[in-house]
Amino acid sequence: MKHRFTIAFTLALILLVLGAVSLAQNTPGVEADYVIVGGTLYDGSGNEPTIADLAIKGDRIVALGQVVAKPGAKVIRARSLVVAPGFIDLHTHSDTTIRQKNTRANLNYLYQGVTTIVTGNCGSGPINVGQYYAEIEKHGAGSNVCHLIPHNSVRAAVMGNVNRPPSEEELRRMQDLVERGMQEGAWGMSTGLIYNPGCYAKTDEIIALARVVARYQGIYASHIRDEGASLLDAIQEAITIGQKAGLPVHISHIKCSGRLAWGKAGDAINLIRKARELGLRVTADQYPYIASSTSLAATLIPSIYREGTHHQMVQRLEDREHGPRMRQAIEENIRRHQNGETVRIAHYSKRPEWNGKSLAQIAQDQKRSVLDIVIEIERNGGASVVNFGMNEEDVRLYMRQAWTATASDGSATVPSAAVIHPRHYGTFPRKIGRYALEQRLISLEQAIRSASGLPADILQLPQRGYLRVGYYADVVVFDPETFRDQATFDKPHQYATGVRYLFVNGQAVIVEGKYNGSLAGRPLRHQPRRTD
Repeated sequence: MKHRFTIAFTLALILLVLGAVSLAQNTPGVEADYVIVGGTLYDGSGNEPTIADLAIKGDRIVALGQVVAKPGAKVIRARSLVVAPGFIDLHTHSDTTIRQKNTRANLNYLYQGVTTIVTGNCGSGPINVGQYYAEIEKHGAGSNVCHLIPHNSVRAAVMGNVNRPPSEEELRRMQDLVERGMQEGAWGMSTGLIYNPGCYAKTDEIIALARVVARYQGIYASHIRDEGASLLDAIQEAITIGQKAGLPVHISHIKCSGRLAWGKAGDAINLIRKARELGLRVTADQYPYIASSTSLAATLIPSIYREGTHHQMVQRLEDREHGPRMRQAIEENIRRHQNGETVRIAHYSKRPEWNGKSLAQIAQDQKRSVLDIVIEIERNGGASVVNFGMNEEDVRLYMRQAWTATASDGSATVPSAAVIHPRHYGTFPRKIGRYALEQRLISLEQAIRSASGLPADILQLPQRGYLRVGYYADVVVFDPETFRDQATFDKPHQYATGVRYLFVNGQAVIVEGKYNGSLAGRPLRHQPRRTD
């Protein structure tokens, strides 16, 4: 009896195998240009990964799972490699460099796995959105580009750099510029409320412009008015703008800047959480470093003295009335930055040997005061700086929030003499490689989601940010053992390692770890319907 059962079972098994083979032979293969086989797929949702294949045809993902492709498909063996949606950087300043010949490849971002960047941040950038997109379309780009309407540039175009509210006519003209930008494909509006002339705008002005954005289903992204001692008031202002204008709010490069703000991350998180519980879409982005970077003037010179042109600002230093108060205010800010020890020169064209040195070190070398150094630099056109003003614990606390996306606040660049912030080269592999894989502060699923599905959701960017059939084939394949940032504060111009393959709109742009020269990026136009 047992013998007959064994024979029957064996015959059934043989028939089952033969049937499966016959079925496989009769099943038509998938038409594909590439098949990525056996990778560990993180789909951008934050769910646990799966071992699966992924097929690409043209600019789309055409199959997921166990893929049988028709002959002719290029096969990429991805065992032990991570396959993820191409990363989306919500906050860059590549507005100019993405259109320049030597930087339009955006190579420093491609080597981080980034396939889409957002420009127009912190209130600055092109306001003629149609022309901007057309230029990118004509010349190509290494990555896809989304653009935000920059409030500072809109205000400057209508009013100049003046410290006053707009007239009714000026406000109407600004609204018209914002509306035209949204009609031409902008994804929302950004503000930079520590920069000129946006710092002179009152909340009501921003609400009036944000209401135009809301009619086109855009977002409001803000470099808030204060990231230091008045952090909570500044976040509340952004929330109020979102509530009154009726649109999602996004806090750019969220941080607690300066010792007076250290430890406020928990309070900021609670403030955002309460707004979210009330139904407002509030999110943030973050770069995983304890230093920021901006201009020396924005760091140390109060906005009240930055009205008008740069030349007029410098002239105020010699003014009998304003000069002494201005110098005193700068000196107070220098003291708040540890007497210049925490502020490094990133790029100063007149004295490149100062690049990478702190203001305190330069003053000591020159046997002069830090104030004298600051005034000299501003008289010669200014400089960009790296400011070590954050606390690691605040950085880590923000990073753990499910609504915090990853974004660099950098730009497309190539190696130079400037000692720039390493975020230009290392943001995404630092977050994924160091904080997730090495330190396990967050899961790899969350780290990848914060760079893909979450930013796509924040922008409401269709058919990108996830590994799904029918979605655009923006795909990164990286080695989790080697995907790391190499850029440091002392030596920032070092490309990240570990990206083995990168696809932008279905085109392979990095193959076996090397860039092949392709400019596969596109301008991505927001296509909403106006609602009133």
